[in-house]
Amino acid sequence: MSNVKETARRQYARLLDQAAQGTIDLSTPKQGWIATMRKALGMSAPQLAKRMGITKPAIYQAERKEAQGGVTIKQMEKLAEAMGGRFIYAIVPETTIHAVICAQAQTKARAIVKRASAHMALEKQSLTPDQTEQEIEQLADELLMDRPSDFWDLS
Repeated sequence: MSNVKETARRQYARLLDQAAQGTIDLSTPKQGWIATMRKALGMSAPQLAKRMGITKPAIYQAERKEAQGGVTIKQMEKLAEAMGGRFIYAIVPETTIHAVICAQAQTKARAIVKRASAHMALEKQSLTPDQTEQEIEQLADELLMDRPSDFWDLS
């Protein structure tokens, strides 16, 4: 992997890790982002509607849709812009990017070792459970160091 690509990957990972760790709070406010921003600005729904060239009920409908998860990204972008803001949404890891990658390496290694163990069992050359776990760990480490092109494939 090139230096530039690897540096960019690390920067993306750091940003996502910060979001996952709560360093950057991305949780939706109780009233939703539209109402929160509008109220923080001291802007009424009719004022926002006028700025957007839409009706007051359309603003309230957008706020309801946001709460129900039915507002579109495009709508959120237009509403944010009308309030002098910008709309951002994110996908963040549950833990860290490194942990997600390690978990995939473990899953991939476990599947490979399981397939190999099935063949070895047919030849009466099975590994002990400890040997199997050791093989999985070793293979996972190898996968982490040199990720194959099928690293994210399901099996």
